[in-house]
Amino acid sequence: MLIFDADDTLWENNVLFERVIEDFFEWLAHPTLARPQIRVILNDIERANAAAHGYGSKVFLRSLAECLESLYERPATEAERRHIDGLANRLVAREIELLPGVAETLADLGARHRLLLLTKGDPTEQQRKLDASQLARFFGNVHIVPEKEVEVYQRLAREHTLELAATWMIGNSPKSDITPARQAGMNAVFIPHEHTWVLEHAELDPHDSGVLRLTRFPELLNHF
Repeated sequence: MLIFDADDTLWENNVLFERVIEDFFEWLAHPTLARPQIRVILNDIERANAAAHGYGSKVFLRSLAECLESLYERPATEAERRHIDGLANRLVAREIELLPGVAETLADLGARHRLLLLTKGDPTEQQRKLDASQLARFFGNVHIVPEKEVEVYQRLAREHTLELAATWMIGNSPKSDITPARQAGMNAVFIPHEHTWVLEHAELDPHDSGVLRLTRFPELLNHF
């Protein structure tokens, strides 16, 4: 069984949020704080909102508005909220950009292995992205979950009667894809993405023989 992450493993995702954040900083034009200082504040707000409200564009917009309110110590005006919503239009009105070689690699792997998709976030948004990607046909099962914790991987193992030693979780996030899968007894394939969300970063054991490290998605064909 090969279990695949979606965002920034199969298609581009976080780079779009990063572009919105840059536009937000440009528009914000804070008189005293530099962008790196504001980014620390925004990261803290996003971390708290992810824990309380989950993921997706609506939570992201909430974080941007709360960042503005924190910086200026006042509620965001209706006009400011409309402007923030406008900045984020690209997140909800767009086509999916697959990462290089994804469709061809999945087609090849699917001829020899069971494939499953495991993605976290807002169910409607994640399903929309999956539909736009036209990749659903490659997966025997699709799971959209609020968070990827070790219990989620353990539940998948029970639900699909997985042999853990023959199960691999494939993704770009050390925090959500690699670490909890390993804690559940699965193997993992780490394919870093240069735009992985900072809140998904985590240290991995460089000596863990259960983690295969690749640089490009099509390299999976050399191992599976």
